[in-house]
Amino acid sequence: MATISKGQNLVTLVNVFTVEPEDQQRLADALVEATENVMKHKPGYVSANIHKSFDGTRVVNYAQWRSREDFEAVIENPAPEVAGHLREAEKLGVPDVRLYEVAFSDGAPRE
Repeated sequence: MATISKGQNLVTLVNVFTVEPEDQQRLADALVEATENVMKHKPGYVSANIHKSFDGTRVVNYAQWRSREDFEAVIENPAPEVAGHLREAEKLGVPDVRLYEVAFSDGAPRE
């Protein structure tokens, strides 16, 4: 589960895919499948959360990794199963991938 906190020393991947509305659910499903079957088994993986915009034009993958090096090792020299999932996702949407560090986090307790 994702824990968003400035002091965690994790790297956050935010990948915003632009999609056609008819492809939004297929892309979300493909990202969930890639996470469950491949990515979560890679060294350094911490968590992933897939979000769909209400207008149908975006899918966001918010993922956490232990380090930038762990994430880059998976992406820069992808194993065949990683490469296949990356190609499938890129067929359904246009990715905009960025790595982030948490600068601030706040939230009110839920009742």
